[in-house]
Amino acid sequence: MIKLHNLDRYYPLAGGRYYVLRRIALDIPEGEFVTIMGPSGAGKSTLLSILGMLDAGWEGEFFFFEQPVHKLDPKRRMELNKRYVGFVFQQYHLLDNLTVAENLDIPLSYRDVKLAERKALVADTLDRFQIVGKKDLFPSQLSGGQQQLVAVARAVIASPKLILADEPTGNLHSGQGKEIMELFKKLNNEGTTIVQVTHSEANAAYGHRIIKLQDGWIAGN
Repeated sequence: MIKLHNLDRYYPLAGGRYYVLRRIALDIPEGEFVTIMGPSGAGKSTLLSILGMLDAGWEGEFFFFEQPVHKLDPKRRMELNKRYVGFVFQQYHLLDNLTVAENLDIPLSYRDVKLAERKALVADTLDRFQIVGKKDLFPSQLSGGQQQLVAVARAVIASPKLILADEPTGNLHSGQGKEIMELFKKLNNEGTTIVQVTHSEANAAYGHRIIKLQDGWIAGN
């Protein structure tokens, strides 16, 4: 599904470059559950953003379902993102001017899903995540944990081929966190590819392998 070859991400500095990622080589076959770990500043979130085609400022080769992402224009990259990827952001990235239900509908609106089916999927997802009572509220009216649940629900609602999750249980109490990880495990067993960034050894144990980043380099996998 994903192949990275000699991928670099850097920012120009006076007299040189500051590398966030360096010579990343990585293969992730469809159906794998991968965990990315490493200290703060290792490049974990940057790598996840590149995999989700949200960061374009990198060099190297990136193939996604054999599509050469490094040769695609921004519009085509975003089409791949909308069609295949569900992203759980560390800072939620919910749309403040939309209700919970409207936020959940956004990924469905990118696909050819009929309105009646979209409404049914939103209703089912609200029930699945036990947030039916929050459906007409705006993100600013929710706690951090509630926003996290909505963000996870939005990522999975359209049954994406790839779920990218950046600290997906960071603001949830342990019970909710375990439920989210069990959901990811179930989705993975059904064929969804998952790449998560986490500091949690317990969450990492749900995956098939751990990729360790250190100062922008892959230190082990």
